[in-house]
Amino acid sequence: MQVDNWDEIRTAYHVARLGTVSGAAEVLGVHHATVIRHIDALEARLGAKLFQRHPRGYTATEAGIDLLKVAQTTDDQFSQLAGRIRGRGEAVTGELIVTTLTALAPLIMPSVVKFQDEHPDLMVRILTGERLFRLEYGEAHVAIRAGTSPQEPDNIAQSLGVQIVTLYATKAYVAAHGMPKHVMPKGEADFTGHRFVSQDNEASRAPFDRWLRETIPAEQIILRASEQSVLQDAILAGAGIGFMAQAAARPHADLVPLMAPRDDWAAPLWLVTHVDLHRTMKVQTFTSFLKEEAKNWNDI
Repeated sequence: MQVDNWDEIRTAYHVARLGTVSGAAEVLGVHHATVIRHIDALEARLGAKLFQRHPRGYTATEAGIDLLKVAQTTDDQFSQLAGRIRGRGEAVTGELIVTTLTALAPLIMPSVVKFQDEHPDLMVRILTGERLFRLEYGEAHVAIRAGTSPQEPDNIAQSLGVQIVTLYATKAYVAAHGMPKHVMPKGEADFTGHRFVSQDNEASRAPFDRWLRETIPAEQIILRASEQSVLQDAILAGAGIGFMAQAAARPHADLVPLMAPRDDWAAPLWLVTHVDLHRTMKVQTFTSFLKEEAKNWNDI
């Protein structure tokens, strides 16, 4: 494909990223008719449908996803090249997309704010949720993940420390149900008669979720949810006992830890980037900054 088709590719990239013609037109500063014309011309040139059209917008087909992956990398590389040509190679500007678990957001947010103070021309998008965002498809520049080391062949994973997790309940819950008794000689807690909240995903590989499935009878789990943030809200509302990271629990004075953290509950944290974007200026600058910040994350 010729270089003079880049405007059409860039247009398709923004449609795939934003999901609407109007959104892409606003970002590109063109009329929506220009966006549609670019998409039609590119599909005709490639001989393939890049998008499924529906009333709510455009959804990328498999071919469209492939285009998104290539265009994201190219767009970032062009941005870095333009910066160097303009003598601004050391500047960190544009958009940085970071994905992480909702439960980790309170941990990283102060560091993100400090980073933006140093780089005020950078716009950061934080994408949270349990879904694994695909770096190879350009869904994010940087991922912060918990658990086993990511194994995707084109991703670079760097250690970011260990998240300490334990069981919490509110003071009101403890007043109503008491603290769990500790059975000697091993000192294991006896949770007979206690109420728990738990992840709804029975296939969750998190070590603390596995422990809960193997240790606590199903009839004692009185509330399940698919999002960690909802489970946290349930714990804070007094629904029962549940797992929280120390960093997430620390701001809530009403919470009581019911056990000392166990080593086998700890979740390693990983800083993940795609090999194609790993050495771009904004990704390198952010990941280096975050690794330094993580050294000061005490009792996470």
